[in-house]
Amino acid sequence: MNPQIENNFKYHPPKNQEAVSKHEGVRNECRHLANTLDTLLPDSREKSLAITKLEEVMMWANAAIARN
Repeated sequence: MNPQIENNFKYHPPKNQEAVSKHEGVRNECRHLANTLDTLLPDSREKSLAITKLEEVMMWANAAIARN
């Protein structure tokens, strides 16, 4: 078995309160930017893609906290 695959596909509970706080910080910052983009950008496919990519940013940032 590949250890990287095993690590990437398992549940990673927060290790401590610091990790929980980091996850919350990432979510809060991404939510803030999403709301800003929602206000500034016209409703469009591009706006939807920008917000989707921001959701991906949030996911990968939180994965970085959880996995490492």
